[in-house]
Amino acid sequence: MEVRKPAHVRPPTGNILGFSYSLKGAMALGFLLVQSWCVSASPILTESVHPIPAFARKYGMPCSSCHEAWPKLSPFGQAFKDNGYQLGNERDSPIYQHPAYWPITFRITPEWHRESTNRAAVDGNTPDSTVEARITMHGFDWSGLDFHTAGTLAKNISFYVLPSSDSTGSFHFETVFARLDNLLGSSWLNVKVGKFELDNLLSEKRILTLSAVGGSYQNYHFQPLVTPGAAGNALVSENLYRNGIGDNQVGAEWMGHSKDDRTRVSAAIVNSNDGQPNFTSSNGAENFPTGKSYNGYFAASQAFQVGSLGLQRVGGFAYVGREPTYFQFTSAGTGIAGTGIGNKGFYRAGLIGMWYVKKFDATTMYFHGWDSAFLGSNTPANVPLPVGARAPTWNGALIEPHYTFSPRFIAISRYEAIRMSRQVFATNPANFGNIDVVTVGYRYYPFISSRAGFAFHNEFSILRQRGAAPISGRDLTTSSLLFGFDFAY
Repeated sequence: MEVRKPAHVRPPTGNILGFSYSLKGAMALGFLLVQSWCVSASPILTESVHPIPAFARKYGMPCSSCHEAWPKLSPFGQAFKDNGYQLGNERDSPIYQHPAYWPITFRITPEWHRESTNRAAVDGNTPDSTVEARITMHGFDWSGLDFHTAGTLAKNISFYVLPSSDSTGSFHFETVFARLDNLLGSSWLNVKVGKFELDNLLSEKRILTLSAVGGSYQNYHFQPLVTPGAAGNALVSENLYRNGIGDNQVGAEWMGHSKDDRTRVSAAIVNSNDGQPNFTSSNGAENFPTGKSYNGYFAASQAFQVGSLGLQRVGGFAYVGREPTYFQFTSAGTGIAGTGIGNKGFYRAGLIGMWYVKKFDATTMYFHGWDSAFLGSNTPANVPLPVGARAPTWNGALIEPHYTFSPRFIAISRYEAIRMSRQVFATNPANFGNIDVVTVGYRYYPFISSRAGFAFHNEFSILRQRGAAPISGRDLTTSSLLFGFDFAY
């Protein structure tokens, strides 16, 4: 007669999406690592990323079982996520867990960092004048704080809630969703509702870089500049609309995958307010119209094994929608949230490849964007377009290689480029707003465990945007240098 250990102490075994696994096998899958070339344009603040040591504690497995280098997922980790955070064994359901188990993880990064901008707008020596000056800041600091809680409410019903704060302690909900998994017993029928990351193969929420410049993908957030700065305090003009596929969005998503997770497809319908609650939206400076329009995101990919080199994956994606351009109703001169009309179109589309050669891997991406002339020139649809206004278009590219010397050390790099192919106004310089960003760094993990994660993180990132200086119309260069202790428990 076989005597089995209690579930909370015996190594998990089972079958997840065609991956037969044991603890040893899962660890092996997780020990692939990578090197990355990293890029960004205008410095976009790093958003929340999603490592969950709580899952490792739940299943008694090290974080490396699901992460090539946390927070980046391995193929096994991607399959676990796609299956609704389930391994297909008795530990999936909360009722089989020890009563003291609570699936929560927090993450924060104490750090030293240096930020520099070569041309920032500052007050001049004469009244009401503005000039450009180099600004450099450095010192000890800390990042925002993330509280992750995720898992299963019952078999094939999963959830994720992420309250996230900035470094001042101001909280918001970065992620809130519930998901019905494997409907009708099919891995092709999974539906989630709430606020969630779009199904990006290159996940910005699991990005390996953390600095103000390198901590986001510029292609995911790029909006064309409208007009250059000029003498006489005419500051550079930026597009007010935000259609970032890197931002978590509010809506519903259908996702389907093959049993072995080699084939993946998804489609989402989301509000046109860039993930904000209560029908509101803001670009950080002012509110802009939101209405009853919706955007759609579509993605598909196919993976294939190439001998002993590793699992390769290729795919494509498209984000298509319409944005309101003015408020139908106002109160005391302020637009009423949710009453935006005058919808005008936009789209973002791209191709992606994820390539592995044993310890080396690289992600490559081609990106194309188009905005209506109304969106590109910040013009409400109820007034005529400015003379000469056109629909802006641009192309982007990214290469992000990593090299994993060992499960505890990964070298990171990224190069990202954005090139305008048609300016909003023909009078703008042809390269106005073009972006180049380079990021290099490494992460060292002193230990690998099922209880917590810790990384000594070092990174340098520098970006250049053509003609983006606020007044002179010259190139704007921004750089970030960061050393930190990135940990999650």
